[in-house]
Amino acid sequence: MSKLFWKRKNNLMERASQFPDPEELERELNDYLKKKYGIRIKVMSPFHSTSYKAEDEGIPKKSSGIQKIRFDMKPEELEDYLNQYVVKQDRAKAILATKICTHYNRIRLQKQRERFGKTHTVGRIKNNILLIGPTGVGKTYLVKLIAEKLNVPFVKGDATKFSETGYVGGDVEDLIRDLVAVANDDIELAEHGIIYLDEVDKIASSRNIIGPDVSRTGVQRALLKPLEETEVDLRSSYDPISQLQAIEHYRRTGKRERRVVNTRNILFVMSGAFPELPEIIKGRMKKQGIGFGAEIQSKDSDVEYLKHVKADDLVQYGFEREFIGRIPVIAVLDPLEEEDLYQILRNPNNPIISGKKEDFRCYGIDIVFQDEALREIARLAYLEGTGARSLVSIVEKVLIPFEKTLPSTNIKTLVVTKEIVTDPEENLRVILANPDDPDRRALYEAIKREESDLVKDKSASRIEFYVRKYPIIFTPSRINLVIEYHMRTGIPIDKIFDEVALLYNQVRIFESDFYERHGFKITFTEDAVDEIILKALDRDTTAAVVCREVARDYDYAMKLIAERSGQMQFTLPKEAVLNPDEYMDDLVRTTYQRYPIGKSQQDLSSL
Repeated sequence: MSKLFWKRKNNLMERASQFPDPEELERELNDYLKKKYGIRIKVMSPFHSTSYKAEDEGIPKKSSGIQKIRFDMKPEELEDYLNQYVVKQDRAKAILATKICTHYNRIRLQKQRERFGKTHTVGRIKNNILLIGPTGVGKTYLVKLIAEKLNVPFVKGDATKFSETGYVGGDVEDLIRDLVAVANDDIELAEHGIIYLDEVDKIASSRNIIGPDVSRTGVQRALLKPLEETEVDLRSSYDPISQLQAIEHYRRTGKRERRVVNTRNILFVMSGAFPELPEIIKGRMKKQGIGFGAEIQSKDSDVEYLKHVKADDLVQYGFEREFIGRIPVIAVLDPLEEEDLYQILRNPNNPIISGKKEDFRCYGIDIVFQDEALREIARLAYLEGTGARSLVSIVEKVLIPFEKTLPSTNIKTLVVTKEIVTDPEENLRVILANPDDPDRRALYEAIKREESDLVKDKSASRIEFYVRKYPIIFTPSRINLVIEYHMRTGIPIDKIFDEVALLYNQVRIFESDFYERHGFKITFTEDAVDEIILKALDRDTTAAVVCREVARDYDYAMKLIAERSGQMQFTLPKEAVLNPDEYMDDLVRTTYQRYPIGKSQQDLSSL
């Protein structure tokens, strides 16, 4: 009897384990509806909408954005992504990609262990990172790109702000509170974010004063606990709004509310120029007999010395040993030369040129840059000595007269030449005097073709990935569609590829639904699908909406055609999307001319 009881119990447990979880059902339904109708329809499970926590005081539970974080990304995948946007800095990109991916994969592994009741490892050291490099080499840009790719909240702070306010820890904790604000008050998501602290070399204690530099070492000590693990109270003692919210909560509930953020999984990335650090390293290496030689004094040698930096060098620079011990990863970035600045401008993903294209696109003007113009901009920017930041100031200085004047004209294209860079005002007058210059138009068309080829070359690995993943969807013509739309809008190419794949599936699902509703099998040709996708992209809607509008009278016309010819299958070309009414009218007219009597009458006459 006992054996039979346990056998039945095991069978019931096995059946229960096979029954789908409500969250899993909701996720599968949402995926299906997204493919069919787009992102505007979502099923909410009643299990979720009525779930409460005791501490929420009757407020429905909000789902955390942590599910969107890419915990499983591989270092080479992230490095390949960074290579699309950042010129040079190969070693720094490799270190950042490796250590940040390891950080989030380790969190994923820890969460798997927690399912079996295991807690986090005591004494675990986070992969906090220190970036060393001059201004304008892309330190902030690199970290922002990584945070965006991993879908984690990102906050940037300035260490100089903390040095001004002394060593009260409240200012340091404000970084954590800012992270929660960026995460839309999602504490769990914020606890997996990235905090970037710039100009950290400014909080090193001065070596030219007698006694401890309290204001700076105090900031370092205030950062010790957040760098490792601590809990930060979201209610600040000097924030009147948070105090009022706490009073109101106590008045309503009679309970004190304490919301805290744990920094265990928050990654800290710090950066600075460290101008005097090469001399410290040089002195140490000469004492050890492993220097590069006293005769080497170029700035390139400074970079080589920085690559040999050790914790002792940073301690001598003015950092507390406990502080440096919590930043185990160091990456050195190279200064940018004139050729590097030119390559940045040549990169189709660079925010400088794409930003100016977007500025002019607001007025319906398409702007392109001649190669000689980019080289001249790079030369002028290099002379300013502030890295990639100087590129922005040079481009703005050149194009402000055009950005002010051209929107009031009928000119819709602009080719930035070397002559425009050297003398913007004079060349603006020339363009206004002869806006339809055929030579300038021919130059514009040639540069557009070059840009398209360059985008394909720079995005070759991503194109290969999507072609391999969706071979039916991404034909050569559809890849060109993605490239052209990227060039026209500046939207990241990965996002366009994902959206096009979704829109394509919506078109094919609509074809199937049309057959179920009306009994006619329709198939849009590839160029017709392209046109539907473009309409959906331009109007920021779904392909299903476009298909319904296009096929509004398809069924009526097809019934007329079927009555005359018996035709039940239709292949619809691009014209059927561009001018659906005219196309179907012509199709009906052609069918009536070809079949003067209906199908039923033909059958009777054959008897």
